[in-house]
Amino acid sequence: MIMGVELFWIAAAAAQPGAGGAQGGAPPEGMPAFSSLITMALIFGVFYFLLIRPQQKARKEQERLIAGVKTGDHVITNGGILGTVTNVKDKTVVIRVAENVKIEVLKTSLTSVTKAEAEAK
Repeated sequence: MIMGVELFWIAAAAAQPGAGGAQGGAPPEGMPAFSSLITMALIFGVFYFLLIRPQQKARKEQERLIAGVKTGDHVITNGGILGTVTNVKDKTVVIRVAENVKIEVLKTSLTSVTKAEAEAK
């Protein structure tokens, strides 16, 4: 049995191109490089549409959300703090989280903004 397996591996090695004998010869040079280039381009395209583009869209949506914050909007921060915007500054907003309790947070920490008009309906 062992001898049969060894013969199989020897026959498989001899049947491969470039293993010696009359079948030798190098594969064409241009084709493998071209197919590798196409494969790399396809992989990059998949990564772009599955990873990079969704992140860009989410970042633009976050920037639009931050730019549209107005007094009276209800917001949620990264830390889970819920409040109502009382003052908008260049890089920060002041939110009221309870009666007589106001905190100032960075605009970039806002994760959700609900417009005051939308909640009134």
